[in-house]
Amino acid sequence: MGQDQTKQQIEKGLHLYQSNQTEKALRVWMRVLEKSADPAGRFRVLGCLITAHAEMGRYKDMLKFAVVQIDTARELEDPDYLTESYLNLARSNEKLCEFQKAISYCKTCLNMQGTAVSLQLNGQDYEKALFFPCKAAELVNDYGKGWSLKYRAMSQYHMAVAYRKLGRLADAMDCCEESMKIALQHGDRPLQALCLLCFADIHRSRRDVQTAFPRYDSSMSIMTEIGNRLGLVQVLLGVTKCWMIQKELDKALESIEKAQELAEGLGNKLGLLKLHCLCERIYRTKGQQRELRDHVVKFHECVEEMELYCGMCGESIGEKNNQLQALPCSHFFHLKCLQSDGTRGCPNCRRLSVKPGYV
Repeated sequence: MGQDQTKQQIEKGLHLYQSNQTEKALRVWMRVLEKSADPAGRFRVLGCLITAHAEMGRYKDMLKFAVVQIDTARELEDPDYLTESYLNLARSNEKLCEFQKAISYCKTCLNMQGTAVSLQLNGQDYEKALFFPCKAAELVNDYGKGWSLKYRAMSQYHMAVAYRKLGRLADAMDCCEESMKIALQHGDRPLQALCLLCFADIHRSRRDVQTAFPRYDSSMSIMTEIGNRLGLVQVLLGVTKCWMIQKELDKALESIEKAQELAEGLGNKLGLLKLHCLCERIYRTKGQQRELRDHVVKFHECVEEMELYCGMCGESIGEKNNQLQALPCSHFFHLKCLQSDGTRGCPNCRRLSVKPGYV
């Protein structure tokens, strides 16, 4: 198969994939991979296969194609191809929760010429958290039906999460239902799991734990199937809160123990911080002072280690909904603290800060 025929078959697969005929698209792309003699075409079709398997939650297959893509990039001897293939390898390992490997491959990319990497920080500023997915949904609507539905589905999901945290549960349910509908149409298992988790959290926020529990179970089943251990920690956190609502504190501690084992294995410090916070509440209720003190200490150790505190007032960030501001130097603060300070420089490093960023 020559260069022109390779290109035509890749485009045919893309058309099938966008028409929700995923299995047919995969068969077309696999034929290209087997028969094409064009290295650049093989590289491109491997990128299609990596993306498709990522969206279906088949992360082990995603990793397999990413490894093959590395070999193809080396054959092409082009640094841009090599950079892209290492990023795909990092994404594959990140999906499989192999975070140390993912970091290692990202560092490899950073050492390659022309690579740009952006970092996102997650605080608790729910208004900003809602702004960005709303803007994404606007863009999808403005550009029309030609844009992939996956962008609409993901923006609706993130809007649902932000609406729930703002207490706008009806809006959260509407957004999550639309996201779930698209996820079911496209067989997007990872997004289905996230939507089920969001549905469960919404019902828990309504204190309807009997409706929340089966949705947590369904989400956990898909998360286990696709290997999303980070998601499993989030599910167990929700289950723990349900047991706490029912005042079943021993069952809550059992869920915390499972979540803690997963979080420690992943190095998920934010998850551990949330778990210590829940343990603090449970042991305070049970009146067990020694265990209470242990978790208070561990909670503050996590806050210090992750630097989750305002660089001006020193209060921890993430315990409640606060407006936050990030500066270009990556230090972040309570917005009210920066406004009261009146300086244009960063209070931590004194670097001049002309244009603020967002967390």
